[in-house]
Amino acid sequence: MTKRCNATEPLLVECAELVLPYLTPWELASVSLTCRSLLKLSRSITLRRSSDASRGFETLPIPFLNTTVDSHPYVHFLYTPSLLLPSPLLLPRQPWGGSSVVSLSAAPALLLAQSVGLVDASGRTLSGCDCQACAGSACPCASLDGLDDVGRECGPGCRCGPECGNRATRNGVAVGVKIVRDGRKGWGLHSDQFIRKGLFVFEYAGELLTTKEAQRRHQYYDELASHGRFSSALLVVREHLPSGKACLRLNIDATRIGNVARFVNHSCDGGNLSTKLVRSSGALLPRLCFFASKDIQVDEELTFSYGEIRKRANELPCFCNSPFCFGTLPSEDT
Repeated sequence: MTKRCNATEPLLVECAELVLPYLTPWELASVSLTCRSLLKLSRSITLRRSSDASRGFETLPIPFLNTTVDSHPYVHFLYTPSLLLPSPLLLPRQPWGGSSVVSLSAAPALLLAQSVGLVDASGRTLSGCDCQACAGSACPCASLDGLDDVGRECGPGCRCGPECGNRATRNGVAVGVKIVRDGRKGWGLHSDQFIRKGLFVFEYAGELLTTKEAQRRHQYYDELASHGRFSSALLVVREHLPSGKACLRLNIDATRIGNVARFVNHSCDGGNLSTKLVRSSGALLPRLCFFASKDIQVDEELTFSYGEIRKRANELPCFCNSPFCFGTLPSEDT
């Protein structure tokens, strides 16, 4: 039973409004048992968290919807709208449910920009086009370099602004979406508007890992899954280079830090999203972007194919309900 706070309640609540948005769900639940004022404040924070998974980083709020399945109002994870290098330290605290938006540390973002060739050691942007307001196809950055599955876009070093037609994938989640709870699949991402075929939807954002670290985490996540219901968001993308003798590998982990793409479920028929590697001018590494492969209706679940290889002895069941469903989810060695 919760108690009434003492005479210092106004000061306590004022401090709590600053601190509570940084707490995990478990810490928040513990604090809510302290007194009625903190219980009320904790409930308002939970409500605000469930109303926007993006913590204010995206243009449109991305709500969690769970009215009949269970008592989970949201999923706790750190939000990033773009790729980050993993921090060597403990995960940072990121406010959620308060009135302010504070990004993750700028240091990982700067290190990533340096590693992919976007900035130099001083943080100064490197090469880019001289277009003032390019329409897209006329921009020299739009060349495909002979690769059909890799697009080119303007990068930070380009003179054109965010309204440039060749920056379609640089402005975060481009459509209205919502995260819906399902009794069998768990959380899944659904459209909150009509999405026209070919439209950019979002990129897959998270921690950019080395192959060694990706393999370590893959083993750790498999161990967690064997002890209960756990689903990771570690995605491995392989890009075959023109020579045919080498393969560029991207390891993106959105399990702890990521964006809404981490909620996209698998479909054995390929789903309604297609993926494309997109490079910004001056960058060495591409980004994985999702586009609508067909017209998508309001409330339709967004899905894509995780792959076709199935190696696990005890494979996880698939609930995509497509006519071509294999009955189990794809799996392979990372």
